[in-house]
Amino acid sequence: MRETNMKRILPIILLCGALTAASDRVSAAASKPAPDITLHNAAGEAIHLSDVRGKVVLVDFWASWCPPCQTSFPALDALYREYRERGVEVLAINVDEKRRDADAFLDRHSHALTVLFDPKGASPLAFGVKGMPSSFLIDREGNIRFTHMGYSGNVDESYRRELAQLLSEH
Repeated sequence: MRETNMKRILPIILLCGALTAASDRVSAAASKPAPDITLHNAAGEAIHLSDVRGKVVLVDFWASWCPPCQTSFPALDALYREYRERGVEVLAINVDEKRRDADAFLDRHSHALTVLFDPKGASPLAFGVKGMPSSFLIDREGNIRFTHMGYSGNVDESYRRELAQLLSEH
């Protein structure tokens, strides 16, 4: 790993292990605009966060080496399958430096959600990620409304409540 990338991602790696046993931490964020990041999907197409404005979006940061991410990824995919026809988009942003590590994980986990790749770790910095996995619920206007750090079994109910609230707005 290049030294500059390691310095940026090391705090996230360290927190990942600490969050494995911790319960999910949820906060209702003061509404602030989500950064308009641009990343690439598996086909190499550029995807801008602003491309999904008008939908409720769940942005999740994950890595193949993160134990709680291995549980949260399939749960988020199930959530996406349940809510996609209601206008919900799930963007799973992988931060593995080596694409082959992410691809090996994805080969083992069938998924319908959109996976984007950020091997340099710029997007977690833009979002202020403090641990892995972390997710952000964004309203139709492009504002971050809820933040989740870590993952536990009860987070799915939190997501459902928050999605219902955001879907009911305007």
